[in-house]
Parts: sequence; C-alpha cells; structure tokens
Amino acid sequence: MKTEQPPVIRLSDYTAPAFRIERTDLTFDLDPERTLVEARLDIARTDGDAQSLALDAEGMELLDLQLDGRALDAAEFRLDQDVLSIAEVPERFTLSAKVAIDPQSNTRLEGLYRSNGVFCTQCEAEGFRRIAPSIDRPDMLSRYRVTIRADKASCPVLLSNGNLVDSGDLEGGRHYAVWEDPFPKPSYLFALVAGDLAWIPDRFTTKSGRDVDLRIYVEHGNEARARYAMEALKRSMRWDEERFGLEYDLDIFNIVAVSDFNMGAMENKSLNVFNAKYILADPETATDADFAAIESIVGHEYFHNWTGNRITCRDWFQLSLKEGLTVFRDQEFTADMRSRPVKRIQDVRMLRARQFPEDAGPLAHPVRPDSYMEINNFYTATVYEKGAEVIRMLHALLGEEGFQKGMRRYIERHDGQAVTCDDFVAAMAGANDVDLDHFKLWYSQAGTPEVTAEGHYDGAAKTYSLSLTQRTPPTPGQAKKSPLMIPLSVALIDPEGGNQTLTLAGEDRGEETVLHLTQDRQTFTFENVPRAPKPSLNRGFSAPVRLTQPLARTDLAFLMAEDTDPFARWEAGQQYACDLLLEMIEAIGRGEAAEADPAFVEAMGRTLTNDDLDEAFRAQVMVLPSEEYIGEQMKTVDVDAIHAARETLKRAIADRLYDDLLAAYEGRRDNEPFAPTAEQAGRRALKNACLGLLVASGTADSAELARLQYDTANNMTDRMAAMALLTAYGLLRRR
Repeated sequence: MKTEQPPVIRLSDYTAPAFRIERTDLTFDLDPERTLVEARLDIARTDGDAQSLALDAEGMELLDLQLDGRALDAAEFRLDQDVLSIAEVPERFTLSAKVAIDPQSNTRLEGLYRSNGVFCTQCEAEGFRRIAPSIDRPDMLSRYRVTIRADKASCPVLLSNGNLVDSGDLEGGRHYAVWEDPFPKPSYLFALVAGDLAWIPDRFTTKSGRDVDLRIYVEHGNEARARYAMEALKRSMRWDEERFGLEYDLDIFNIVAVSDFNMGAMENKSLNVFNAKYILADPETATDADFAAIESIVGHEYFHNWTGNRITCRDWFQLSLKEGLTVFRDQEFTADMRSRPVKRIQDVRMLRARQFPEDAGPLAHPVRPDSYMEINNFYTATVYEKGAEVIRMLHALLGEEGFQKGMRRYIERHDGQAVTCDDFVAAMAGANDVDLDHFKLWYSQAGTPEVTAEGHYDGAAKTYSLSLTQRTPPTPGQAKKSPLMIPLSVALIDPEGGNQTLTLAGEDRGEETVLHLTQDRQTFTFENVPRAPKPSLNRGFSAPVRLTQPLARTDLAFLMAEDTDPFARWEAGQQYACDLLLEMIEAIGRGEAAEADPAFVEAMGRTLTNDDLDEAFRAQVMVLPSEEYIGEQMKTVDVDAIHAARETLKRAIADRLYDDLLAAYEGRRDNEPFAPTAEQAGRRALKNACLGLLVASGTADSAELARLQYDTANNMTDRMAAMALLTAYGLLRRR
C-alpha cells in the first residue's frame, strides 16, 4: 500500500513527450492468474536532447526486454517506482517487452481484470500502465494491432478495438483473434474483452453506403433485454450523420455489457464497455426513465467516436474537451428524440442539484482545473455538466449554423490529434470570424455567476431598458473574479402572450435575441416597444447562472401561463411555487393557517388544459419543487413545515382542478400495449402527475384509482408511480 503523498500535477508544467510510439503490437496469452503480455513498440525520438526512455509499468513482472531484437542486460535498464527506464536509446528503434500480470487478483478493476469469468479492461485514466509498458498519457497516439489467445471453452469471445482481421484455432483447445485499429489512439482507449458471452447482431448502413456490423454482448440469458439498446445505437448513428455530418468509420461496432464494470460506460474505440444496468431493459423491470437513460448513455459513448476518440484531449486538464462536448451532444440527441423542453428542464435540475453546490463549496474548481493530485477525482459535475453548458453557450452565441461551421473546422483541423480546449474555441472563432478570447474565461474561472436584472418601461419614449449586473462569488484559490461573457437569451412578452419584435440600437433582432453581457453592469434599451412587456430572461437556460429579477406574483403567473419559451415558463412556475411555499412555511411557523394563492392554481390549470403543449412538458409543470429544494432556500430548515406546506398546496391544486385532473388522467388510461417511445412516456408522465395530485386531495375515489392502476398496470412506470403514492399516503390495503 502506498503511503506517500502523490505529487501535484500542474497544467503549467505540461511538456510534450520526448518520444512517440508510432505503432503498438500486443499479444495476450490469457490466463486468470498469470496472463502473459508481449508488447512490441515502434518508437521515435521527438526531442533531440532526450537520451533516456521512461515507460509507465505498474504492478507487472518483467520477463524479457529487447531493443531492436537484442536482449538488454540488467545494467541497461531499471524497473523502479512503476517506471521502466532505459538509459541509452537510438533515434528510432523497436522495443519488445514480455510481462506477466494477474487479472484475477486485480481488485482495483483498472487495467486488465477478470470477474465473473470474463476478462475485461478499463484503462481511463491511467489503467493501461497496469497491462504493458508504455507511455500512458492521452497525447501519446499510436496505431494498435492486438492478438488475443485464450481457452476456447471458457473464452469463446475474443474482442479488442478496430476490425477483426484474423482468427482461428490453436492446439490444446485454445484459439486466437487478431484485431487491428487503423486509427491512432491513446492508450486509455485500448480495450480487451474475453469470455463466454452471448450476443445479438444487427447492421447499420451509413450515409455513404457502407455496411457496419453491430453486436451487443451480454451475459447469457440477457439477449432479449439488449434489443432496446441496439435500437438506441442505430438511432445514435443516424442522428450523428444527420445533425453533425459524422459517419462511423470502421466495419464493426461492439458493445459489451457486464455486471462487474466499475464505471457506467467507457467509449473505447469501436468496443464500448458498459455496466449492464445501462444496457439491459424490459417492461417488467424498467421504467420510462430507465429506457431514456439507456438511450442517452448509448448515444453518449457512441458520440465519443469523434469527440474524444478521433480527436482526443492533449492532457487530463482538458478532460472537458471530450466530456463537456459529448455531454452537450448527447443532450441534443435526447432532445431531438424526446421532448426538448423536458430534457432541458431535467438537465438544469441536475446542474442545480449537483454542480451549483460544487461551485459554491470548498471543492469548487474551474471546468479546466489548474492542478490535481489524483486524476480519478477529476470526473466531476463541473467538468461534465458545466462543461456541457459552456459548449451550449457557444451554441447560443453562434447559432446552430455557426456552431456546425465551427465543428466542421474543428474536425478538419484536428482529426487524429490530441488537442486542448483552446484549440476547440479557436476553431469556433475562426470558422465564424468572431473574437472568443473573453469567452474562454469560462474554462479557467470557477464559481456560478449571479446575474441581477432590472427592467424599466418608458411609455412616452416607447422603450424598455433592461439593466443587467453580474457577480461571481469568491471560490478557493480565486478570491477576485473577472466579468464573464454571458449569453442571455431574451424575449419581451406582450399582454396578449405573444413575443414582441425586438429592436436594439436600430437593429431588428426578431422576436428573441441573445444579449452579450460582458461587463459588471450593462443596460440594453429596446426601441419601438408599444406596450409594457413582461421580460422573459435566460430562455432555454442559455447561461448557467443564478438569475434574480424582481417580478411580482402577477407577472410570474402571467409568464407561467403565457411565456412562449417552455423552459422560461416552467422556471416562472417553479419560482412562483417556491415563493408561495416559503410564505406558507412561515405562516405555519407562526401557528397560522397556510393559504394557497388561487392565481398560482389558475395558472397551473391553464397549462394542464393547454393541448398545444406536449404532455411530457405539462407533467413537469404539474410537479411542485421538491422538499429538498425548498429546504435549500431556507436558513433554518423546518422539515415538518415544508412537508405540511407542500401537501397543503397540492390539496389546493387538486380541489380547484379536480375535474380537469381527472379528465386528463382518465383520457390516458387506455392501457395500450407498452412501448418505450417518447410519446407513450409523455402520456404516462402526465397521467401519473395528475394521479399524484388527485391522491393528495384525500378522496376515496382517487385512492381507488391508485390501487386500480397498481393492480392493472402493464408497465413498471405506472406500477411504481401507483406504489409510491399508496405508500406515501398510507393507502395500502391490509391483507
């Protein structure tokens, strides 16, 4: 066990590698306790001053070491502190090493391990150094050829990256497979899987007409439960072609789902490895949320093929280059496959629940941190979710057409390279001829900006002035903050509920525009505004900020019912509900009756009965802020008062809207054959949101509805929703 404190790794200390591994040939003789690995590395010096070679080699037994076919004696190399050092090497050479490793005892599940009879690898971030000597860093791109030999009875399946180029039987009941990946990749994307697995096959034809064999490997008996993941994979491949113009580049794409994978999923080139939880699903055991998660995660790992694999990160400080960008892409995929407003709401909820507290706490760090001691601690909500929001802000600033121009420039310029966040922003800026230097501060400055908005309508001048201020609170190591470039999407809603045409500095901006807040305080004056508008700000959550604007409850009720942006509409409702609940909690604390605001209930009813809005979105609006979220807004948390206020408001909604809620529920009780489609999921979401409010009313009829749904449901989503309500309200029948 290591007891010494690991060194601090700093971004400012980055230097390019002194050697380049141009080709990596690996041969594995698999054995549970003593796997033999032969590595043949074609190496060239890139730094003329470098004489000695250092390779990462952790926890392995070195059996043989040769340089250009000559065995090295003990005086010519040193294996110490997990580093294999050779003092004198020529400018170009081939190094061959044979090592032994113990997959069965590898309980860290990093590198090559064996669990439940299956050999599997996990090499991100620094796992390859536990497999064979190499320069294990993300900017070391090499072409791999992999030969796997194993017992045929226990390991009939032999998989690695790239295309299968050879296979056959060997003596002694063993067999082999040879895989070759024509695309250079870093060692963290290397993968090997071997074992007794079942699979389901399929095929995808790319836009250029190439046929790609698809396989999902699972533990025996789970084949049928992988079918939805296969369909999600094909949807992902088609979407990436249509939205981003990116086509798959090999002859085969494999997914392996095993129970003992220590991460959610891993994007290894052409061989994605998943925890089985994120692949397997059927109506008897999976909810709509489970199906949606599988679709999203399958898409995320596939989208890495270009944003992470073909173009990878130069160093681990640039982790958000691949993860933030790919999270944005999988969010957009889900939005296009399902309900775009609901997806945005779900992502913002997650950001506020996970990343905002991270930004406000002692572990706050930038999207691109300055230093680390343990690389595995880098995988945070800031790097992933906030990183995706940084990409989304670029999309807001440039628009879809400009963003796609930037993506094409990025791929054309950097395909096959290991690059930085700066390179990505430079491609976006160059393709659109804009200056994004100020924007890059989002990558280096921690903390969640606080934006305050104040509006003033001048009836005589027919102008509406919007004053915006920004402030980012201090975070550890960054006491002084600079103003950021914040893209704030804005519309002005007229009294009839429509968007007013926006004129700013004499320029027609249409019905919605993106304001560029770049200073501590700026005022934007809209001209030719005929009537006093209601401001709709940060539409679609265009920037990850905490927005404060002094709106009366009448304004919130209006925006909740009329705002043309679904996210802003939901946000107004959540703010209204939160303010109302906090007021009710104070009343309860004083021993007074908590009164619900009829205007809030009326606004909610207008959304419920608006058939122009999709059902999944209406379901989101019908759900009040959670008790946890309400508690986060209070200095002193009164758990009982929070629960009482929330239940009181739910009963008030149910009492006033009972007939509408019942009609919406009954209209979706057709028990059609289950399908994990977005349309059906939306109907179930609205139905169960209505049932939740009906049961909160306390009527015997609503309790019976919940019991009947539990007894007759043909899917886990409806059964779980009914069970949760029956349990929460003590309505389970005694037997």
